[in-house]
Amino acid sequence: QVQLVESGGGLVQPGGSLRLSCAASVNIFSINVMRWYRQAPGKEREFVAGISWSGGSTNYAHSVKGRFTISRDNAKNTGYLQMNSLKPEDTAVYYCNVLDTGMHDSWGQGTQVTVSS
Repeated sequence: QVQLVESGGGLVQPGGSLRLSCAASVNIFSINVMRWYRQAPGKEREFVAGISWSGGSTNYAHSVKGRFTISRDNAKNTGYLQMNSLKPEDTAVYYCNVLDTGMHDSWGQGTQVTVSS
């Protein structure tokens, strides 16, 4: 399986920006798709954004479209989630998820994002 390490979370004021990173340690299998999910207190985990590792096609949840951008650096096996115009309702633990070419599903440990004045 792919090992994932997330970073970049923190406290930011409404309207601010953060960039999350997800560094993947690959072995036999490589990354097929990388996705970001988030889970707010008392709520279910929800999809935020996804990117095809080879082609770079992206998709987003309606709630973040136009504010968040997912990208990747193939050479570094690292994905990013640029979050702009943050709102208090974006507060959650953000998780990186990878589906590798062996069809294994891996999750990161999560990083806390808090949007508050």
